[in-house]
Amino acid sequence: MASTSLNFPSPQLQVPSPRSPPMKSTPSHMVRRISATTTQPPPSPTKPPTKLPVRKIPGDYGLPIIGPIKDRLDYFYNQGRDEFFKSRIQKYQSTVFKTNMPPGPFISSDPNVVALLDGKSFPALFDVSKVEKRDLFTGTYMPSTKLTGGYRILSYLDPSEPMHAKLKQLLFSLLKSKRENIIPEFHTSYTKLFDTVESELASKGKASFGDANDQAAFNFLAKALYGVNPGETKLGSDGPNLITIWVFFQLGPILTVGLPKFIEEIFLHTFSIPPFLIKRGYKRLYEFFHESSGSILDEAEKMGISREEACHNLLFATCFNSFGGMKIFFPSVVKWVGQSGVQLHEKLATEIRSAIRSNGGEVTMAAMEHMPLMKSVVYESFRIDPPVPFQYGKAKKNFTVESHDAVFEVKEGDMLFGYQPFATKDPVIFERPDEFLPDRFLGEEGERLLRHVLWSNGPETESPTLGNKQCAGKDFVVMVSRLLVVEIFRRYDSFEVEVGTSASGSSVNLTALKKATF
Repeated sequence: MASTSLNFPSPQLQVPSPRSPPMKSTPSHMVRRISATTTQPPPSPTKPPTKLPVRKIPGDYGLPIIGPIKDRLDYFYNQGRDEFFKSRIQKYQSTVFKTNMPPGPFISSDPNVVALLDGKSFPALFDVSKVEKRDLFTGTYMPSTKLTGGYRILSYLDPSEPMHAKLKQLLFSLLKSKRENIIPEFHTSYTKLFDTVESELASKGKASFGDANDQAAFNFLAKALYGVNPGETKLGSDGPNLITIWVFFQLGPILTVGLPKFIEEIFLHTFSIPPFLIKRGYKRLYEFFHESSGSILDEAEKMGISREEACHNLLFATCFNSFGGMKIFFPSVVKWVGQSGVQLHEKLATEIRSAIRSNGGEVTMAAMEHMPLMKSVVYESFRIDPPVPFQYGKAKKNFTVESHDAVFEVKEGDMLFGYQPFATKDPVIFERPDEFLPDRFLGEEGERLLRHVLWSNGPETESPTLGNKQCAGKDFVVMVSRLLVVEIFRRYDSFEVEVGTSASGSSVNLTALKKATF
C-alpha cells in the first residue's frame, strides 16, 4: 500500500549490457532490458558456472537535505515513480544502485537506500538472517505510535523480538478458528455488493465497483472474523471511511493525492499530520473491535498478550492489512479480468460453474482447486499489480547481493529497498512481462513461475511462519481473491469496465453486466 499510486504502469528495465547476449534478435538502435535471471538447474560438471563480476554499488545520495529533496521531487512530480527508477537504471547501467527514497527531510532521519530492482536481487529482502525488519513496514520512516494506541504493531516488529511470535500466532489462531465462516460470509457480503451495483448501473448507466467494495469488504471481515454485523453496532456504515482516513495519516508522507505541489510538499512530505486529528475516529474503530473480539482477546491473555495490545493489533491486521489489501487489490482484479474480454469470461464461467456443479452445487476450497484457470488469473493479478509494491530491510551484516549482471557487496547497516513491480515484471523471468496473461500459471511451467510471485513478502511457494515476515494472512488473501472471481462468474457471463486511477490504486466503473445464461 505504500506508494503514490497503486495503479502500476508497465516498467521497462532497459540499459545497455555488453556482458549479456541479447534476449532476442533486436535492432541495433534499441537497448536490451536488464533484469534478474531465474534460478537455473545445477550446471553440468563439464561446464563450470559463469562467474559474475563483483561491482561497487553505483549511485550516490547527493548533498545532505538537498539530495533527498531533489530525489523526492523527481519521484513525485518531475519524473513519477516508474520513470524515477527507470532513468537511474539507465544512468548506472544497473538494477542495483544507491538513491534516496521519500519522504526524506524532515520526516525521515535517513532516506538513503540501496535499491534492488530485479527479480534476482529482490528476494534478499526476505532473508531475516541477513536483514532486520524492525520499524521498516512503511519504509525509511515510521508513523507515530499514537496512531496505534501507543504500541509498535506486529508489522513493525522484527522476528527476533519476543512479541513477534506471540502476535503472529494470535493472528494464525484467529484465522484458523474462523475458517468455516469465510466462504458463506463472503458470498453474503458480495451478493449484496452486486445487488447494489446492478441497481446503480440501471439508474446511472455505470456503477463504481470501489465504493461498493469498500463496504462489502469491511462487512465481510467483521462478520467472518468477529461474528458481528457493523451495521447493527454504533459504528454503523462508517468503518471504511474511518479506516481510509486513519491509513492516510500513516501513509501520507509517501503519497501524492493531486493537491498543488507546494501544499503536498509542506503538509504531507515535510511534516507529519498530527495524530490527534484522527484520535476520535480511531477510538470508534478501537471500541468496535474491543467489543467484538471477546474470545480472541481471552486467548491473547492466555498467550501473555494484554487485551489492549492484542486489540490494537487485531484492528491493524483487519483494517490496515486485510481491508486495505481488498480495497486496493479487488478493483485491480476486476480491471484486468474485465479488460481481457468475453473469450476469457466464457472460459472462466464454464470452468467455475462446472466445478461447482461437480461439487454438489457448493463452493468449497476443494471445488476451487478444480478451477486452474481461475487460480492462474488470480496469481497473474498478484504478479502484475502487487498490492504492496515496496519492501525494506536493514543489513545485519556484510553480505553479497546478485543481480543478473553482477555481484554487489552490501555493508552492515545499509538500508535495502525493493520495488516489487519491477521484480515481478522482470523480462528475464517472465515472457511478455507487461501483459496480463490469464493462463500464465497453468501447467508445470506455470507452477515453476509461482516462486517469482512475491506480493506477500515472500515467494508464493512458501508459507508464513513465526520466524519470518511473510504475511500471516497470505492464504486467506489468496482465498478471498479467488472467491471474488468465483462470485463474479457464478452470477455473470461477462462484464465491461471503465478504468481510471485513484490515490489507492485502480478506479473501476462497471458499465455492463451480462447475467448468467447457462
